[in-house]
Amino acid sequence: MRTGSVARKTAETDISVEVNLDGTGTYDVSTGIGFLDHMVEQFSRHSLIDVTLKVAGDLHIDQHHTTEDSAIALGQALSDALGNKAGIGRYGMAYSPMDETLARVSLDISGRPYLVWKARFTQEKLGEWDTELIEHWFHSVAQAAGITLHVQLLYGQNNHHVCEAIYKGFARAMRQAVELDPRKGGAIPSTKGQLGG
Repeated sequence: MRTGSVARKTAETDISVEVNLDGTGTYDVSTGIGFLDHMVEQFSRHSLIDVTLKVAGDLHIDQHHTTEDSAIALGQALSDALGNKAGIGRYGMAYSPMDETLARVSLDISGRPYLVWKARFTQEKLGEWDTELIEHWFHSVAQAAGITLHVQLLYGQNNHHVCEAIYKGFARAMRQAVELDPRKGGAIPSTKGQLGG
């Protein structure tokens, strides 16, 4: 099984995360931010990547450090589990509808982190989570995991639906990208012979 784990402790957060790329979408998530927990759970369930994520953060200050550091740790654990990326599909794309909302997420596990974000929220919070931090979460996970990630909200009104459609699209695109392709025979999916760098 392809697994990764990270323990990350700073003066601002104390985080442990474990992932299993070949899982069934089971999760145990506790960040202290309810809506973020809900989104990471959606990511796990729809990507079939098992995720255990525990965070103790300085929420008495604000949610920034917990959001950013949890994404960094998750991205590092995903990178750890991917190893040299031999045999993976590498690319993934998903259209994700939720009621009136449609999101599109495309990604390349390239080793070259980049985020293109074309989505917006019309309210400041979802639950207690600051919506301005959602883009930052995706930026941080893409940087740490080495993913080229394009997120686009095609249309939508309800902010909850917008966020959930994006996370589910990310999950389904990741499921495609991390799955092993037997036709590749364990080869690294790049003419350079490596991904990144």
